[in-house]
Amino acid sequence: MDQNTGKYIILFGLLAVVTGILIYFFYDKMQWIGRLPGDIRIEKENSRVYFPITTMILLSLSISLLIYLFQRIF
Repeated sequence: MDQNTGKYIILFGLLAVVTGILIYFFYDKMQWIGRLPGDIRIEKENSRVYFPITTMILLSLSISLLIYLFQRIF
């Protein structure tokens, strides 16, 4: 282990704390997540199947953009 590993662990922890705070305070405003056009829901009598395709694509693009910006800045 080196010093960079510690920095990444601290960064990941801060990211987890910020995400938790956002979810805690803005949960009622994020009801659209998982209900986008393109998300597949199949609900039957005794089962539910859910494929959040569009939500995962948007999440992946957002994370990729953040990583790209982080690399450009640092």
